Amino acid sequence: MSEPKHPGPTIADWAAAYKAGRLRPSDLPVLLARSASGPAWISPPERIAIEAQLARLDSLLARVGGDPSKLPLYGIPFAVKDNIDAEGWNTTAACPAFAYAPSKDAHVVKRLRDAGAIVVGKTNLDQFATGLVGTRSPYGEVPNVFRPDIISGGSSSGSAAVVAQGVVPFALGTDTAGSGRVPAGLNGIVGLKPTRGRFSNSGVVPACRTLDCVSIFARTLDDADLVADVMEGFDPEDPYSRKSDPSAPLGIPEIFRLGVPRDPEFFGDEASKAGFRLAVASARSLGAEIVPVDYEPFARLAELLYQGPWVAERWTVVEELHRRDPSAIHPVVRGIVEGAAKFSAADAFRSEYRRAELARAVQAAMSDFDALMVPTAVIAPTIEEVLADPLDPNSRLGTYTNFANFADLCALSLPAGMRVDGIPFGVTFLAPAWHDRKLSSLGRRWSRLFDSRLPGDDALSRPAPPDSVRLAVVGAHLSGMPLNHQLVSRGASFVERTTTSGGYRLHAIPGTVPPKPGLERLAPGLAGNAIEVELWDVPLGLFGSFVAEVPPPLGIGSVELSDGRVVKGFICEGFALGNARDITAFGGWRSYLASLSAPQ
Repeated sequence: MSEPKHPGPTIADWAAAYKAGRLRPSDLPVLLARSASGPAWISPPERIAIEAQLARLDSLLARVGGDPSKLPLYGIPFAVKDNIDAEGWNTTAACPAFAYAPSKDAHVVKRLRDAGAIVVGKTNLDQFATGLVGTRSPYGEVPNVFRPDIISGGSSSGSAAVVAQGVVPFALGTDTAGSGRVPAGLNGIVGLKPTRGRFSNSGVVPACRTLDCVSIFARTLDDADLVADVMEGFDPEDPYSRKSDPSAPLGIPEIFRLGVPRDPEFFGDEASKAGFRLAVASARSLGAEIVPVDYEPFARLAELLYQGPWVAERWTVVEELHRRDPSAIHPVVRGIVEGAAKFSAADAFRSEYRRAELARAVQAAMSDFDALMVPTAVIAPTIEEVLADPLDPNSRLGTYTNFANFADLCALSLPAGMRVDGIPFGVTFLAPAWHDRKLSSLGRRWSRLFDSRLPGDDALSRPAPPDSVRLAVVGAHLSGMPLNHQLVSRGASFVERTTTSGGYRLHAIPGTVPPKPGLERLAPGLAGNAIEVELWDVPLGLFGSFVAEVPPPLGIGSVELSDGRVVKGFICEGFALGNARDITAFGGWRSYLASLSAPQ
């Protein structure tokens, strides 16, 4: 398989161009003029709409003292799926008769604009977010970016397309049954489906309100995570918004258990079957222990979404329009939502009991491994095939997606090379609620197999995520050392290897088991050295229990790094250093230990 090619700049590329003066936000109207048409858009980029936001951007910049670095998305263009409100654009949900002019931004759009991002247009979708194919819209079928005869996937078809085309570095979608994952997989980009409630749904036209998630399409995982950091947060105006779990894991072990469906179904698509076989081999190369999983409860749970009464949630959105003008609704969508009439309230409760039973079985299965890996899209049908048979291909595309929100899982769809027929192949990693950052940790390792633009571990310098503590470790807690398990078992995530500033000395403390060093901060003017450390992000909810395991004379204080950052880190009480060996000249604990075993 060859690697998918991603034209267009990332968020980091845009930021670098602004910083170097090669580009200004005022250039956006001209730069985006080339994308002002095509079925990916419902409301394409327009100069007036963009220029109106540039004035607001100038005001935001003034508030932060003219420093663009204080606006994490300064001048970054993005697109919004047209079932999410953005003030200044109509919201249509791909139904002209439903269109309205929102009085304010959706909560997530406001957070992004407050961070400096610029909405450039609204994107096409399967009407009322009902479908996984990208063909159920009066604004046209959205083609696959790599092969125009193939579907883009839906319902967030336009958002995935404009990111894959390189028009914008990220776009917002929604995901109820897989709409934020299937288009990502078929177009070779990243699709982040968060834990339900991590992002607010205020200002989003519901599909199934109890299950909906706003999702992110991006060119790289770093971009998706940056956008997620801006968007997340509890919203009291959204009754389904939830506060995050501060004890949720942030990283994945070096050797990890990866669940994979036993005998996965590909409906005769040999190219997808071969792609998944290669993905499993790639996972093994990353240190995964492959755990075959009985997929039966997952499959039964997935079937409930469209075969059960949850279709009635979609009916609540279109009921008034259907009574007034049923012909205004796309025929396929209308046929689906009209199916709500056959379900009673008793049916709804019986199905909810079954959902809870199956979700419990899924969660029990998930406890046996660190993450589940499934194919994102098991088939890649042509637009012509889907128009001829609108239901069966759509149903098959939901085989490995429909269960996720029912079981309260987070998911991350990532590129996994190209199929032999020139269509991207993707896999999705899933984990329990609030394990989003653990999936990102796994995703970074995975993405380096398929995307050469991602940085290595030693280049990562993203801020510590919310609900975490960034900790500098210097001795027995380093990777591969005897006490590293105290970090890994708490779901801590490795960030980078770096050094302290030059004002430190390192000592080998006698009598400690296992052997430990003591880090000493010197008074200004005294000769010190830079000492090698590792940075780990520790879940905030588990940081206290970690500190409780730190024995005297060690403690946790503040450590200054070589680039001026100050993080929490191991320090040592002065009384223990009197008879300790000064090992500063070795530059770090690893080098010192290596010297002890070196031939004399």
